[in-house]
Amino acid sequence: MFDKIKQLMEMQKKMAEVKRQLESAVFEVTSSDGTLKLSMSATGDVKSVALNIDFKTVNKIELESSLRDTYNRALSRSHEIAAQKMKDVSGFDIPGLK
Repeated sequence: MFDKIKQLMEMQKKMAEVKRQLESAVFEVTSSDGTLKLSMSATGDVKSVALNIDFKTVNKIELESSLRDTYNRALSRSHEIAAQKMKDVSGFDIPGLK
C-alpha cells in the first residue's frame, strides 16, 4: 500500500516538473509566406505575434488564413512536444497527446 502511495507521489513530482518544462519550452512558427511569426509555449500559450506586412496592401482573407494556419501548426507542435515530454516521464505513449 505504501509503495503505491510512494509511486503516486513520485509521479506527481515528475508531472509537476514536466509542466514547468512545457511552460518554459518556447518555439517559433513562421507562416509559409513569411508574413507572420508566432511564438508559443509547449503548453499552448501564445507568447508573441509578429507581423511583417504592409497594412496598406494587406489582403484581409489571406491574412486571416495565414493567422489560422500558422496558429494551428504551432498548436500541433505544442502537442507534439507535450506528448514527447510525457513519454519521457512515463515511458509510454499517452493516447490523445499526439
